[in-house]
Amino acid sequence: MRKLKVLLAAGILAGAPIALQDPAGALENGVARTPPMGWNSWNTFGCNINETLIKQMADTIVSSGLRDLGYEYVVVDDCWFNPNRDSSGNLQGNPSRFPSGMKALGDYLHARGLKFGIYQVPVDKTCAQYFGGYPGATGSQGHEVQDARQFAAWGVDYLKYDWCSPNGSIDDQVRTFAKMRDALAATGRPIVYSINPNSIHAKTGPQRDWGDVANMWRTTEDITNKWDTGQTNGYPMGIQNIVNVTVPLASYARPGAFNDPDMMEVGRGGMTDTEMRSHFALWAMMASPLIAGNDLRGMDSATAAILKNQNLIAINQDPLGLQARQISNDGTRRVLAKKLANGDVAVALFNQGGSTTTISTTASAIGLSGGSFTLRDAWTNAVSGSTGTISASVPSHGTVVYRVSGGATASPTPTPSPSLTPSITPSPSPTPSPSGRPGGCTATYRLVNNWGSGFQSEVTVGNTGSAALDGWTVTMTLASGQSVTNLWNGVNTGTSGAITVRNAPYNGTVAANGSTTFGFTAEGDGSIAPTSVTCTSP
Repeated sequence: MRKLKVLLAAGILAGAPIALQDPAGALENGVARTPPMGWNSWNTFGCNINETLIKQMADTIVSSGLRDLGYEYVVVDDCWFNPNRDSSGNLQGNPSRFPSGMKALGDYLHARGLKFGIYQVPVDKTCAQYFGGYPGATGSQGHEVQDARQFAAWGVDYLKYDWCSPNGSIDDQVRTFAKMRDALAATGRPIVYSINPNSIHAKTGPQRDWGDVANMWRTTEDITNKWDTGQTNGYPMGIQNIVNVTVPLASYARPGAFNDPDMMEVGRGGMTDTEMRSHFALWAMMASPLIAGNDLRGMDSATAAILKNQNLIAINQDPLGLQARQISNDGTRRVLAKKLANGDVAVALFNQGGSTTTISTTASAIGLSGGSFTLRDAWTNAVSGSTGTISASVPSHGTVVYRVSGGATASPTPTPSPSLTPSITPSPSPTPSPSGRPGGCTATYRLVNNWGSGFQSEVTVGNTGSAALDGWTVTMTLASGQSVTNLWNGVNTGTSGAITVRNAPYNGTVAANGSTTFGFTAEGDGSIAPTSVTCTSP
């Protein structure tokens, strides 16, 4: 591991791609193999934090049973520090807010079987300092090694590292975040490394796989306790908006490296109980960190029931570390499937529409074969049988989750990393035997996010026939100034102008009257849609 770190440091200095698969040595030391679970102070308390509050939350995590379910990280967010470093340049806790000191707080948490998380930034000012809500300029810029050693000395187990600046290119961000990654690794202490490249910045979170830099990385701007704020990736983000950004990034997730759609808003009001349940279920399916953000001391029974759902926690914490991939999405009915270590598949039937609707998929569509299956409802724990149909009546903004067992499944394999030359070749899913004659295919383009200098889109390939379609090719012409940077669930020829996308092996079979999707990110203005988007089949 020491030799690997030296080689990586040399690569960074030479401008070579960073290839670390074990950020900060976390996997080697047994942390962050599954998405972290815990609580963070920011969503409810913002800057209004102190030692007593953090201890009360820690005690509640223990007494409520949350710790025993996996909620172990207690993360102290912005405004914990003295506005001035000491004479040696060391960070200090705010003496009026944390009179016992930060090491003592870490000791308090560790004594209760919890882990200590803390907030810092790679630039000169934290977010609160940048916006004038807290004095000083105590960011880690120029102090990376010193601060990492300080955190290790305090017993920190988790660092939230927030860009919080409009400046810097994505390459600047990679190099800067890597400085702290390497500084943490050099301490020898296993510290989960959580980064947010999006604060006040162009939304670079979804533009690359950050698993070479961190254990978890934010995909969007900050969350708020609303279902839909109308944002594609701007402040503030609602639950539905965040899901739209994060679902297409499924291939990035793996043990020790996770897309982070931000801390949860469960129990903070602003949404119905149905929406809160969807929020938690979708975070669980997306292999997202489950970091609560509510006041745990006064949570009601509905909130406790959501946060303590053991079926969904088990799906989230599955050791394969895979994020659910999208099976279908017609704009209202969305189906996600997550392969699990024991061969089961978790399926989410998500209703994005305004009224109750029936959402259905099949065992073959989620990669299972056979004729007898057992479905366990993650919310009700009810068990039912099926010969292959997976279906439920789902209320508006609701999500039904089934754990499907039985039949047979291919070895669970993540979809390839979104790149023009995927480094992983997935095992193909079972192909249904055709019956009848395949029809033609259709291609429907949809803009997912547009951040001005770049955009993210997806194309849905539909089968209009009564039998399975085996293989497809989509052609389209990008506007001047647009150029594909990453593409997933397909193989592309060309990156600008007229491009061709053919199915990847695992994404080639489209069921009768069904659909599949590929996505891409590109440079340029996404407000101009590609022209001549057409699909042909063999």
